[in-house]
Amino acid sequence: MAADGGSDKGISRRSFLDVALGGAGLAWLGAVLYPVFEYFKVPAQGEAEPTTVVAASFKSLKPNEGRVFRFGSEPAILVLTSEGKLKAFSAACTHLGCTVQYRPDVQRIWCACHNGMYDLNGRNIAGPPPRPLDEYKVALKGDDVVVSKA
Repeated sequence: MAADGGSDKGISRRSFLDVALGGAGLAWLGAVLYPVFEYFKVPAQGEAEPTTVVAASFKSLKPNEGRVFRFGSEPAILVLTSEGKLKAFSAACTHLGCTVQYRPDVQRIWCACHNGMYDLNGRNIAGPPPRPLDEYKVALKGDDVVVSKA
């Protein structure tokens, strides 16, 4: 109130403090809640998984050899059998997802984690793996060994 009995057109000290403290409170609340919302926000989608990759150069492979390569974000294995056939499978063991490897001494795909064994058709033949490996298609394009998901 003004001294002459009229209304005061300016902002009072109390109103100014109410607005300032309210704004500070909102800023603090935003600073606390923003990281919480960012933590629970669904992450953006990554790159799309490829359906075809070049696994190796055919000239670099020797008969009775296996090679692990990346198929997108997953491991895969390429085997050149002693008969000269190319085979490709997912290299994730169907038991617990360990990466399998080729054992040329027994001509089998082997999971070292729990001694699982697969034949060269990807079938589980020993150990705890419950199902066969996922098989991929293999094609030669020039010297490149191209592997694709069926």
